[in-house]
Amino acid sequence: SYFLRLARSRNYVSESEVCKLESVPLDFGDYHPLKPITVTDSKTKKMTRKGSTSSTSSSSSSSVLDPLSSVLDGTDPLSLFAAAADPGTTAPPTDGARRKREKDESSAVGSDFEPWSSKRGEILARYTTTEKLSINLYMGSEKGKAPTTGSAVSEKVRTRLEELDDLEEGSQKELLNLTQQDYMNRIEELNQSLKDAWSSDQKVKALKIVIQCSKLLSDTTVIQFYPSKFVLITDILDTFGKLVYERILSMCVDNRLSLPDNFSPESVNDTAKETCLNWFFKIASIRELIPRFYVEAAILKCNKFLSKTGISECLPRLTSMIRGIGDPLVAVYARAYLCRVGMEVAPQLKESLNKNFFDFLLTFKQIHGDTVQNQLVVQCVEIPLYLTLYSPAIDWILQCIAYHAPDVLLTEMMERCKKLGNNALLLNSVMSAFRAEFIAARSMDFIAMIKECDESGFPKHLLFRSLGLNLALADPPENDRLQILNEAWKVITKLKNPQDYINCAEVWVEYTCRHFTKREVNTVLADVIKHMTPDRAFEEAYPQLQSIIQKVITYIYDFALLFSVEKFLPFLDMFQKESVRVEVCKCIMESFIKHQQESTKDPVILNALLHICKTMHDSVNALTLEDEKRTLAALINGFIKMVSFGRDFEQQLSFYVEARSMFCNLEPVLVQLIHSVNQLAMETRRVMKGNHSRKTAAFVRACVAFCFITIPSLSSIFTRLNLYLHSGQVALANQCLSQADAFFKAAVSLVPEVPKMISVDGKMRPSDAFLLEFLCNFFSTLLVVPDHPEQGVLFLVRGLLNVIQDYTWEDNSDDKIRIYTNVLHLLSAMTQEAFIYHVDKVDSNDTLYGGDSKFLAEINKLSETVVSQILDHLKTLGKEETLKRQSQLALYFFNTILAHGDLQNNRLNQLSVNLWNLAQKHGFADTKTMVKTLEYIKRRSKQPEMSHFTDLALRLPLQSRT
Repeated sequence: SYFLRLARSRNYVSESEVCKLESVPLDFGDYHPLKPITVTDSKTKKMTRKGSTSSTSSSSSSSVLDPLSSVLDGTDPLSLFAAAADPGTTAPPTDGARRKREKDESSAVGSDFEPWSSKRGEILARYTTTEKLSINLYMGSEKGKAPTTGSAVSEKVRTRLEELDDLEEGSQKELLNLTQQDYMNRIEELNQSLKDAWSSDQKVKALKIVIQCSKLLSDTTVIQFYPSKFVLITDILDTFGKLVYERILSMCVDNRLSLPDNFSPESVNDTAKETCLNWFFKIASIRELIPRFYVEAAILKCNKFLSKTGISECLPRLTSMIRGIGDPLVAVYARAYLCRVGMEVAPQLKESLNKNFFDFLLTFKQIHGDTVQNQLVVQCVEIPLYLTLYSPAIDWILQCIAYHAPDVLLTEMMERCKKLGNNALLLNSVMSAFRAEFIAARSMDFIAMIKECDESGFPKHLLFRSLGLNLALADPPENDRLQILNEAWKVITKLKNPQDYINCAEVWVEYTCRHFTKREVNTVLADVIKHMTPDRAFEEAYPQLQSIIQKVITYIYDFALLFSVEKFLPFLDMFQKESVRVEVCKCIMESFIKHQQESTKDPVILNALLHICKTMHDSVNALTLEDEKRTLAALINGFIKMVSFGRDFEQQLSFYVEARSMFCNLEPVLVQLIHSVNQLAMETRRVMKGNHSRKTAAFVRACVAFCFITIPSLSSIFTRLNLYLHSGQVALANQCLSQADAFFKAAVSLVPEVPKMISVDGKMRPSDAFLLEFLCNFFSTLLVVPDHPEQGVLFLVRGLLNVIQDYTWEDNSDDKIRIYTNVLHLLSAMTQEAFIYHVDKVDSNDTLYGGDSKFLAEINKLSETVVSQILDHLKTLGKEETLKRQSQLALYFFNTILAHGDLQNNRLNQLSVNLWNLAQKHGFADTKTMVKTLEYIKRRSKQPEMSHFTDLALRLPLQSRT
């Protein structure tokens, strides 16, 4: 009872002045906290072998010290480790060093060169078959193992030659009727067998496996699978080439020093050279052309060990060898492999690559010869399909040649292709491989060449697609742009097959969007709808249709312009599959949120986007993942925030009411709508400067009613509690006192429903901390809420205290008492003549009661109850296992009395001393905290009217833990 009667009388203004930080003039000079950080470069001198401390010399462009460097005294621990290493004992090349060397060697080709690895997956996915395949597997024998020591060199050579002969004479097993997946698994087994044989030092067995795999590349019985087979087999050849190179490189390590990256043949020892020559001699003894070519090409890089000109001499010879391959498809892939190896080991030797391509041009007419035609008849393969099998190889050869090639060479190659008949295949590869700028600048020439192509061979629509891909990357001459579009679309629109049509149209939509107005875009979209609607063809083309939408919204991101494109919304109607439709809607909303800079009230935009958001919302069901719900809600909220009707607040509220009815299944959207309506009410208050007219008062009450009926539909209890509090504060600010009371009553009645555990980020957590935080905020608001004339004094505070009393708290929790202590803060503030803060144009209890004695007596009664509850709880914590909690709570209550009580009163003074001693009694008090608290009391004693704190400080002993 004595706490509140003796609550300290506060002068908040003077206290605020005392608590302000002292202002000290600062001269920053050149320093500014947002200035870029200057890194101090510490150069560490080499440490002596005894490990003496290294001295450092630092050079810095700024006088500002780096705090991290100062802690290290200028010595970077990583530099110390490096300095401690003995340069005389360099370790042999590690895997890391080898990888670095490989990276450096491959970097001769820049990052703008698309590597083979990026094409590999696309080829395997595109060239598939359902026909049965066969494969010859190498059957290992004991002969493959390393010979015993002591055998003569001639015996060893003879044995190995016999093994190679044995391989060619049938030490193999033919597996028939394999599916494509079985075939790929067998190839992978061979790859693993190669590595196992190599690691167990069975080099001849490894060579046998590689020869056997290379032979598979001469087999074209299932011709449509050949490009994929080439990818799989050359993976094995690459592995073999790498193993041989690294083996010879490891033999070059002398005195624990490895060869530099750009070594010369003179620095290679004789043993390594002999081994290298041995490999080339073994390969030269392979009888069949195709395996001999591929295996030698695989180890082409090893020529570096023998002579500086080895690679440049081998490339023309290998190029000439390919002339002996009769099948044009097998030959062109052999050329592609040679280009691939050549670009890796000697990208500067472009002449050999050019010769390779010109050789191919000389034999190009073979593709249309009788032998090939007969083979296609046997396999029932159409010529257009057959020609597409060449594309990966020719594309790769041309990409290698065109890389950083001058325009003169590219023009010459283009002219040579022109002179050949039936050159559509070549033309397509030229457009795929040459620089987009080169193609775009000569667009009309290419269109003329496409027109001249024979339609029966390579399909023209594929040529126009390739041209369109280039024009998406580079711009043609401005005067030609419309003619190019007209010529291309004449061909595209005549396509009868919907899949061929959409593959082409998808590419040319981007060109149209880049260079033309909404009129042309609308025409193109209308044509797509016309082609894809019959027989529901759009159902097989969702990826391409999605791509078209993506391109349209990439280039037309002014949504007023976008929705004025007549056929845009009908185009969206083709997305009948819900999952795809939702993805498209998400793309459109992401674009809107990204590009819409200003808020909008355009009815066309609003209606279209409401329809799109409704589509997203309606896709939510019981199986929808929480992450997906969050994503959809964030997009819808982004739209809601961008809608503004300016000063037409009633129209704005109508929009929010409509949105609430449309998006009722997404809780974050309802939360956003409540916040938006509250903001609208506060905006009305700002416009009226707090003086509402009858009309605006009615409007604000409508806003408050919107929130009051929406909040109960939310499932998260803490979201409801916080929104009740927030909306009550808004109602109070707008002088809607009865509505504010309704919000606060609803919050009070909801507190008992708070569960013990709640889900936070997918994990269950105790709710006590969240409830404590909410109640502290609630108390701060209740200070300024005026009492209802019919409800009695402090009816809301009483109601809340009753709820807290009845709430079931955890047994080991002190949160209830911490809440009671915070209630004392509130009651203390209520006894002041003038409250610390007010709501403008709302009379709080300090004005209503004017310090009336009956009002203060009611506060005292409440305080008696609260203080007795706190002291009773402290007594229950007297057991050994709860003494630490007792110490912490006693100190917490002591600080409350210190801040809010009048310590000139002896009884209150004595209570504070007792709490201080109780906090320290059992040695659980934090000494630092106690010392700082005592120092604070001594400082306060020096302030005016605080001299009694001096006596208090003398009565507060500090006890050591011992």
